[in-house]
Order: sequence, then structure tokens, then C-alpha cells
Amino acid sequence: MESPLVTKKGADTLDSLLAAAKNLADGSSIRDEIVSGIYGVSSSICRDTVAYRDKKKLNSTNKLDAIVTSKIWGFPIMLGILGIVFWITIAGANYPSSWLASLFGFIEGYLTAGFQVVHAPDWLHGVLVLGLYRGTSWVISVMLPPMMIFFPVFALLENFGYLPRVAFNMDRLFKKSGGHGKQALTMSMGFGCNAAAILSTRIIESPRERMLAILTNNFVPCNGRWPTLILLSSLFMAGAATTGALRTLTTASVLMGIVLLGIVVTLTVSWVMSKTALRGVPTHYTLELPPFRRPHIWKTILVSSKEKSLNVLTRAIVVAAPAGVITWMLGNIFVGGDSILNHMAAFFDPFGQLLGMDGFIIMAFILGLPANEIVLPILLMGYMSSGAMVEMDSLGSIKDIFLDHGWTWLTALSMMLFSLLHYPCGTTLINIYKETKSMKWAVLSAVIPLGIAIGVTFTVAQLVRLFGWV
Repeated sequence: MESPLVTKKGADTLDSLLAAAKNLADGSSIRDEIVSGIYGVSSSICRDTVAYRDKKKLNSTNKLDAIVTSKIWGFPIMLGILGIVFWITIAGANYPSSWLASLFGFIEGYLTAGFQVVHAPDWLHGVLVLGLYRGTSWVISVMLPPMMIFFPVFALLENFGYLPRVAFNMDRLFKKSGGHGKQALTMSMGFGCNAAAILSTRIIESPRERMLAILTNNFVPCNGRWPTLILLSSLFMAGAATTGALRTLTTASVLMGIVLLGIVVTLTVSWVMSKTALRGVPTHYTLELPPFRRPHIWKTILVSSKEKSLNVLTRAIVVAAPAGVITWMLGNIFVGGDSILNHMAAFFDPFGQLLGMDGFIIMAFILGLPANEIVLPILLMGYMSSGAMVEMDSLGSIKDIFLDHGWTWLTALSMMLFSLLHYPCGTTLINIYKETKSMKWAVLSAVIPLGIAIGVTFTVAQLVRLFGWV
């Protein structure tokens, strides 16, 4: 009598198990095959039981997915869309920033007149108007317009259904680097605010991979670093472009290069950490892509402006306002015939020269720890020796100020690279400590980027000087 275990069906099952075991023994995961089988069965059931009202829309989604998630076209499309977002942000933020600057300058004139009427002491006017008010107005002028464009555009892409496709495309790279596909989503959040992106890493279930996302999120430029990157690339990297459109396009291209470098550093650090301090096997990421849909444009713009732009701006003002006061005090307290600010710059100058920068730039980054938005105002204040943050009206002559202090294209490039790679702002570090409950990881999240920033800028500066390119 034939055993029931060797029936045709039993033999097929046994063969399938043996084949799966063989695949596993060869080192290739069978998880993708299992997931594909589950979705295959689900699709079969759906075809037999569900009547689609709009098959044309479903077919359109599938055809579009075949393009935007393609191994050939997926990444070029991603980079193209990111470049367009940068171009829209840069081109659209210029005029509102100028209008806000003029408005704040107009209000400052009346504030100064009011202090003069009541015969307030100069130090009080300096602390409250030249320090607190001017520092806060700087942050709002340079930060609010780009955010009001950048965040809504990203929200529209998310509502349209494209950002999950970005995560799908990036999953292969993050898996090879030892990370998680969802890290692409947290990295995208970092383009707006690294502090908010640290909170978004909660979507990653694996503690090891979540720590990788936390440690590497800083390598994408947040909104506080955009003004510095945009200004320097426009003044020095796009200096040969005469027309406004060409200058904007060149600036967007330079920013694309900076962002790509940040992504490369993110993947590299993830790979190194996954082989050393955060060893482990990457967990798998199964993402069900939502259908493409038409976003609610005005609702999306209003919601993203309220929940993201204004919240981030409020955080920046709270942090930057005290920093403006401290900066004014350092620029107006004199020791040995010179201000503390100038003493600090002279102390850091030899180190700054090794990195292709100078002491004032290093000093600006140190004082800018509370908020990246105030790095540029502090730098200009030091150069001008004005004892107060420079007014926005003087932006037209900023390049002349830089050139008078010995700047070259290498100085601008070094500052851009250091701005991209250096330690996170104070708020981000606080969030890292709260999320990890560990001072060790909070310190490492500052030390690792700082070491990379120093190494990269030192290498670039020495190579440029060695080959006589400057």
C-alpha cells in the first residue's frame, strides 16, 4: 500500500520545502519569495472577488510605478524631482526674504527711536534691539520663506504618494549599508528639521537600525543650514552666471551636489557603524505602496505650514533669541583693548586655516550651536566688528565683506562642507538624548559628525593647495 505521505500533493510540498532549504543554505533569503507568494495569493483572491470600479486608474498607478521604481529610471527621477524642489525653493524665497528684512529694518528704526526718546542706556538698546531683536529677525527673514515653500512641496509629494516610492528605491542602498529602508523617510524629514527627524525615527522598530538613523540624520542639511549653503553657492560657486535664471540653476546644481555628498556620507557611516559598534543583521522591510492620488493642494499647504513650518520656526526663535544676546555681549565686552569675540577668532585662526577657513568661521560655528540659522549673522558681525548682528540690508555687499577678509572659492567650499557635516544643533542633541536615554550616544552623535567634518575639510583644503588650484 502506498503511504499517504508520498502522494502527488505531498511530494510537491516536500520538493518546495527542499528547494527553500537549498536556497537558504546557499545564503539567499527566501523571505522575498514568501512575501511575493502571499501577495500573489492576495491578488488572485482580489481578482476573483473584488470588482474594481476604476481599473483604468489602477492600471495607471501600476504603469507609473514601473517607471518611478525602476532600477534604471528610479534614481534619476528622484534626483530630478529633488532638484526641482530646490530650484522652486531658491527662486521663490528670494523676494519674500528681502521684503521681511525691509519690514524688520523699518520696525527696528522705530524701536531705536523709542529707546532714544526714553533715554535708555546704550547697553540696554544693544542687548534688546541689536542683540535680541536683530538676531530673531535674522532667523525669521532667512528661515521662514524657504520653509513656507519647502515643507508644503514635500507634503504635496507625500500626499501624491511619491515619498513611499523614494523609500522603496532607497531600501536597496540602506539594506546594503546595514540600515533600514524607512531610514529614507527619516532622512527626508531631516531636510526640513533634524530635530523633528530624530522623533520620526520611531517608525523604525529595530533599536540597532533606529540608532543608525539617529546617528546619520545630521548628514542631510536642515532648514537652518540652507541659508548658508544657498548664499555661499550663489556668491562664489555661481559667480560666473550673469542671468538670474542661470544663477538659480547653478545654485540648485551645487546644492544637489552637496545633498548627494550628504547621502554618500550617510550610507558610508551606516555601513561602518553596522560593521563595528552597531553590528547586526538588517531587518527586512516590506512596503505596500499606496496608490497615487490627487493631493488636496490648499489643505496640504495650510496644514504643513502650521504643523511644520511655524512649529520649527518657533523652536528656532526660542533658541536663537538668547544666542543673539550672548553674541552681542561677546562683541561688546573688551579685554586688553579688544572684544572677546575677536580674541576667540584669533585663538581659532590657525586651526581654521588648516581647514580652509579662518578663526571667525570656526567661532561662528561654535556660537551657532543653539541654532544653525545664526551662524552666518555671527560671522558677519565678527567681520564687521560692529558689536551687533549685521542688518539684512547689507546683504548686497556681503561678497565684498568676504573678499576683504581673504575669502576664495576654497573658503566658501570649506564652510559649505563643514556646515553640511558638522555636529547637530542644540535642539537636535537634546532630542537625541531624550530618545536614546543615553549621554554616550548623544555625545557620539556630535563627535562623529565633527570628526568627519574636520577630516573632509582638511583633506579638501590640503589637496586644493597642493595642486595650486587657489
